[in-house]
Amino acid sequence: MTPRMTPKAGLRITVGLPSELLEDLDDTARRLHRSRAEVTRQAIERYLDDFDDLTVAVERLRDRSDPVLDWDHVRGCVLRSE
Repeated sequence: MTPRMTPKAGLRITVGLPSELLEDLDDTARRLHRSRAEVTRQAIERYLDDFDDLTVAVERLRDRSDPVLDWDHVRGCVLRSE
């Protein structure tokens, strides 16, 4: 995972959270011995990385020029090459 920005270089934002989510965030931060801000920052980074990965995957699935491989055929080829 490539850091999007260092923690001290960032801007501050304000986010409203339901009380249950805030309690979960505080519990997680306490268990990880991290600050609420650090857990939030890491969660956002991971979400954005996952979103980027999913976006690429969906684009590839929609690409009609990208061949679709039959799993059984591929599996057979791999097993035969071992």
